[in-house]
Amino acid sequence: MRKPPDGAKMAAEAKTFLDANPDINHIAMIFTDLCGVARGKLLTRDELIPAFKNGRYFPGSMMSIDVTGRDVVETGLVWDDGDGDRLCWPAPGTLNRVPWLPDAQAQYLATIHELDGTPSIAEPRQTLARMVDRFQKTTGLTPVAAVELEFYLMDRDSALAGRPKAPKSLTNGAHTNQIQCYLLQDLEDFGPFFRDMYAGARMQGLPAEAVISEYAPGQMEIGLKHRADALKACDEAILFKRLVKGTAEKHELIASFMAKPYSDQAGCGMHLHVSLNDAKGNNAFACPDPAQHPMLRNAVAGLKTTMSDSLAIYAPNANSYRRFRKNMYAPVKPNWGVNNRTVSIRIPAATGAATHLEHRVSGADANPYLALAAVLAGMLHGIDNKLDPGDPVKGNGYAQPAEPLPTHWIAAIEALRKSAPMREYLGSRFVDVFTAIKDAEADRFYAEPQPLDFDYYLRTI
Repeated sequence: MRKPPDGAKMAAEAKTFLDANPDINHIAMIFTDLCGVARGKLLTRDELIPAFKNGRYFPGSMMSIDVTGRDVVETGLVWDDGDGDRLCWPAPGTLNRVPWLPDAQAQYLATIHELDGTPSIAEPRQTLARMVDRFQKTTGLTPVAAVELEFYLMDRDSALAGRPKAPKSLTNGAHTNQIQCYLLQDLEDFGPFFRDMYAGARMQGLPAEAVISEYAPGQMEIGLKHRADALKACDEAILFKRLVKGTAEKHELIASFMAKPYSDQAGCGMHLHVSLNDAKGNNAFACPDPAQHPMLRNAVAGLKTTMSDSLAIYAPNANSYRRFRKNMYAPVKPNWGVNNRTVSIRIPAATGAATHLEHRVSGADANPYLALAAVLAGMLHGIDNKLDPGDPVKGNGYAQPAEPLPTHWIAAIEALRKSAPMREYLGSRFVDVFTAIKDAEADRFYAEPQPLDFDYYLRTI
């Protein structure tokens, strides 16, 4: 169990920040809910030090909200306990300026504790923290993680009208509908956006690496550096998504992390790169032939075994399941391979100290804290039980036989609800709350007629 927050230490962090930033008058307190949505409050300057010293009260029902912002009473977190307060404590090191807004503002990430100081059982960041602690206690190893995100830049007016399309160049007004993967001209066309984005990343200490133009018009991919602190890696992913969206708005664009905004184009993934460090900081997976490393093989086997069980976390929304299409660089089966992008779990070509696994299942719409927690749970399940993954896939993983992943949202939610490994590692209470939210959300989604319903059935039936 992690120690309760040290209010005095955090108050000193807030005072140091305010002293260095006398122009800041408002600070956003950001809580990432179970659906990965940023929610919170806008505090005044005078409220910041008390919020860091004593925490900030917030209703417990904020852990029961679906993606539309509505309460899910089936979680037991709304009326059953009178919608009682919890305490939002700052995540250390996340207080920083917001670079994309016209006025001087700051922000910090918050994490939820019960009133007695214990971490809340259904809160995403705390779920990952518990999984990291269990990994360290069980194996003596520390998870090292990096988050790689794909997203689309879109024309703002068409996107807000529900008919998104690729945007015009910010430098010359040119417009393209061609894929043109890795085209440098695409990056130059949106140079003003990327310059501001990278400047904002430097200001906020976010380790944004190289950008590439991906496999669709307006689709981009940026990775963040590996961190030996898995919580920090996911904090940075949350802040980076907010930076990308805010910078896009500044340039009159929309940045979308939807898993599949276009039916005929590639979806957006969130690839999670994971290795394990020993007490001396050495990579426990380091070896000349990763396919033969016993612990790495155990970890891969656990991920394969639990992939269908945890798919509702990796693909949390109705739209998520449109991404799983053959030959579109999204996995469709629980398989693995070395230097192979047609599989779900890829061992990159790098060997020695750089050896790691790349989990390619999550959509960019997944909650980074929960996706990484589920990955670590799968890895630990394989290591604990010394599971064997079988032979790695060679060649086209889409064409080789394997049991497919669930292709329907409701089936994936049910698989998570019934999963013994996920309940063991992530906690039964967490699984109950998460699946209750997604059950309610799915019920609401499928109850609402969609435009395609009328196209198919209005006059024909």
